[in-house]
Amino acid sequence: MNVDGYKYAACYCEENIWHLCQEKDFHDYGRKVVLISNPRRSCALWEQNVQHAEGEPVIWDYHVIMLFFHDEWEVYDLDTVLETPTPFAQYIRSTFGQPPFAPAEFLPLFRVIDAGEFVSIFSSDRSHMLTPDGHWQMEPPPWPAIVRNGKSNLMDLIDMEKPSPGMVMTLSLFSACFS
Repeated sequence: MNVDGYKYAACYCEENIWHLCQEKDFHDYGRKVVLISNPRRSCALWEQNVQHAEGEPVIWDYHVIMLFFHDEWEVYDLDTVLETPTPFAQYIRSTFGQPPFAPAEFLPLFRVIDAGEFVSIFSSDRSHMLTPDGHWQMEPPPWPAIVRNGKSNLMDLIDMEKPSPGMVMTLSLFSACFS
């Protein structure tokens, strides 16, 4: 699949996936949005396009992907070096299961939300990307921020200890549910 046709901005995975969920290519199929984080906001993911060295993980504070069901669950991660879409089991093995396995403090949790619900509730004013002196850590996307009622809920959605929409799962439960 050619992912170049979809909206993409580096380091704005939540907005990329929000737009991807609305693409007509996916409307007839099961879709889930998965927010990946942990209480330390430090998750090790391998096979990411910003990895510094081959075989080394990227430590994300959070990451967002879309699951899509067409005969089997597949993953749309617009920041992976893996083929997109990637069969779910292959994505899990390559992204979270490469030796050496990450220490416990870098293990992910997964908040799984129906894509339609994510599209209707997601809101981000992008303030999490501003440095204390007001500069952008990464240049924002060219499209307008996705803000509802003047509030951002992104930090609530990635807080795996806070009640929010969706279901929070461990890696083993997440793997079992979608394999």
